[in-house]
Amino acid sequence: MKVSMPRFDQAAVLVVGDVMLDRYWHGGTSRISPEAPVPVVKVEQIEDRPGGAANVALNIAALGAPATLVGVTGQDEAAESLRNSLQAVGVKTFFQAIKDQPTIVKLRVMSRHQQLLRMDFEEPFRTDSAALAASVEAQLDGIKVLILSDYGKGALQNHQALVQLARSKGIAVLADPKGKDFSIYRGASLITPNLHEFETIVGHCRDEAELVARGAALMAELELGALLVTRGEHGMTLLRPDHPALHLPARAREVFDVTGAGDTVISTLAASLAAGEALPNAVALANLAAGIVVGKLGTAAISAPELRRAIQREAGSERGVLSPDQLLLAIEDARAHGEKIVFTNGCFDILHAGHVAYLEQARAQGDRLVLAVNDDASVSRLKGPGRPINVVDRRMAVLAGLGAVDWVVSFAEDTPENLIRAVKPDVLVKGGDYGTGGVVGGDIVRAYGGEVRVLGLVENSSTTAIVEKIRSK
Repeated sequence: MKVSMPRFDQAAVLVVGDVMLDRYWHGGTSRISPEAPVPVVKVEQIEDRPGGAANVALNIAALGAPATLVGVTGQDEAAESLRNSLQAVGVKTFFQAIKDQPTIVKLRVMSRHQQLLRMDFEEPFRTDSAALAASVEAQLDGIKVLILSDYGKGALQNHQALVQLARSKGIAVLADPKGKDFSIYRGASLITPNLHEFETIVGHCRDEAELVARGAALMAELELGALLVTRGEHGMTLLRPDHPALHLPARAREVFDVTGAGDTVISTLAASLAAGEALPNAVALANLAAGIVVGKLGTAAISAPELRRAIQREAGSERGVLSPDQLLLAIEDARAHGEKIVFTNGCFDILHAGHVAYLEQARAQGDRLVLAVNDDASVSRLKGPGRPINVVDRRMAVLAGLGAVDWVVSFAEDTPENLIRAVKPDVLVKGGDYGTGGVVGGDIVRAYGGEVRVLGLVENSSTTAIVEKIRSK
């Protein structure tokens, strides 16, 4: 399945649910306590991260989508820490603050990237469900997807009212379910239980066929639009009425910590659907995002550049021969990582030592080298009958194998000016003995503040000379 990076900037999502603060105490351990057989941790760093529904909202904002959060907290320092962290990344927060009840805090004691202890500070909230529903309704204008982020902590007590409210306005409802009664999510567009949560409801599934059959029955019973079962190392399975099951393999290269992985899945799903992606593509994007987050320590968000880079890996566009569209996506990601883009072009009909030396010099001018290659028709126009010796696909394949070259793309015009306008390289490089004023596209690059550089060529090394030598033999 081919996926691409959605436009998240207009994908407004509203999250409603159980807000928590994940607090981390980090420190070294060098001795055992004389009071009990436990390690002594010298706390050197205290870190607060949004958790639960707050982490879902944070993930949505990290993708570049507008995120709004409605939840329940206490009137305490933890609630203030949550509000400040979320508002700093652009999340709009609307908290029902309940006096004399603590904000839910999960405190983890960490040493050398290992969790030694977790302490939970929480009491079931006495939520004013009518006030919460009114707060949700007030925020629905412009919202494209509503998420019910349910951790069973008491913030959500009127699931059906919220589902019906959103659906009456044509807003898709996604729910991350908890508990032993999924009927409270009846009519949702999609629910995302993990395998354990799913089997708690439908019973143990001996194989995928049984999982699919029981999932179909659950969808029919609860009038669900779709069901996504996340299955850990076995990936995830998307079920839809009247569609074949879609099984996606796990994408994690290394599992470090599964904390918050479910939050990442539902947030990426929601943002992708809000951006107009079809459900299978949104699930594929969520699967890629989950593969990233389990490689991180603790509750973490996935940024747009990280997801974009994962998409590039999926498409095989980290390096090598790209289409113009793939190239622009790769460049956008490189720039998001602060990398300088260098651009050069040529026919490169028969690769020789001069080409290799020149491309190594070009690559040294920045972090990424884009090599634009004339297609066969343009080479023939420029070099005359009988050229090129090698067709463009073979020329690009050879060039892509060079260590100095990041991306190779072809162009059909006699000059690469249109491609230069699209790429907007930081540095335009050309080899030759003329000044920078004679470099094709130089005026375009200089106009937006880029640089134009001319590099020397290796003497007695040219494709034309090689061709003539072969012909003379």
